Amino acid sequence: MADKCPVDHGSHSSDQSCPVDHKSRTTWASVLPGTSPAHQVSASSLSTEREVSSIPRTDNGNWVYPSEAQFFAAMARKNHNPHAPDMKTIIPIHNAVNERAWSELMKWESGRGGEKCGGVKLVTFKGRPNDLTPKARLMTLLGYSAPFDRHDWVVERCGTRIRYVIDFYTGRGAGHSSNNVSFYLDVRPALDNWEGVKMRAENIWQDWFGSVRSSNTPPQS
Repeated sequence: MADKCPVDHGSHSSDQSCPVDHKSRTTWASVLPGTSPAHQVSASSLSTEREVSSIPRTDNGNWVYPSEAQFFAAMARKNHNPHAPDMKTIIPIHNAVNERAWSELMKWESGRGGEKCGGVKLVTFKGRPNDLTPKARLMTLLGYSAPFDRHDWVVERCGTRIRYVIDFYTGRGAGHSSNNVSFYLDVRPALDNWEGVKMRAENIWQDWFGSVRSSNTPPQS
């Protein structure tokens, strides 16, 4: 049965904690545009409907995103001062970004045989907004902006589990005071087992030598 969101951004998951942990809730709210004060919405009028994601679970069905009311209540319980009108903006963007994260992850999984055993499935998820990945730390030292959030997703492919790291960056012009919403997602396998190392090495080989082969191929007449 599908009863949880694909990302809780925390160290554990439950129906009550779905979908974002208490640290990342305010992080996401700070980078997403707010609703105009002219559109007054009370907490009691927030929707309780939940959207089913395209992300498969290991126990059949798909993960389910939180409702506006759940997102608001979870923030309010931890005194994060949520604004009810913002939920109508945050929820659809949050869901769309997670769908995009899964799409990027599946590009890595393409051609690796997951379809032979029912497809790749999301096993666990964890938010680590305060833990910079080595790559993100290096990029900040080089002068680039740090990601505003980080997720670790563990997927299962025919009995093999692979941890993926996802760094979330805001695009130019995005932010709470802007109506422009733009995100860049850096999705890649973690280098904590042989499978992840092999996948990353194959990707580098393809990027370097695949492009060389393409550039050396004479144009067709």
